[in-house]
Amino acid sequence: MIKLVYCLRKKANISQEEFHRYWREEHAPLVTSVAHESKCIKYIQSHTIQTALNELFVESRGLAEAYDGITECWWESEEALVNATKTEGGIKVFQAMLEDEKSFIDFSQSRVFITKENLIFDEALNIPYDGSPK
Repeated sequence: MIKLVYCLRKKANISQEEFHRYWREEHAPLVTSVAHESKCIKYIQSHTIQTALNELFVESRGLAEAYDGITECWWESEEALVNATKTEGGIKVFQAMLEDEKSFIDFSQSRVFITKENLIFDEALNIPYDGSPK
């Protein structure tokens, strides 16, 4: 599988609370409604929380401030994603998602890229670290 990772920054004129609300209550239903056409098989939103821990990480490592959230979308393969973007229906749904994103995401400060996961361990699933990537 491949995963699209989208590190999001909200538009400056939107509060973080409104950004998270809109993303969860308005954008997520749109993504869900077009999942079949987009061939996306898993969608997760990770909303950044306000905690002093964020500042500790920023200060201790000299990092930029945290993103406002991260979206993760999975496809069976790169080919499945590419093929979904080439159909008439796929073109329409990806355009609809883009148009909606324009209303709440600052594209110039956000990042998106395709990844392939390498599981090292997962205590929640009782998959221990054995010294080699899974």
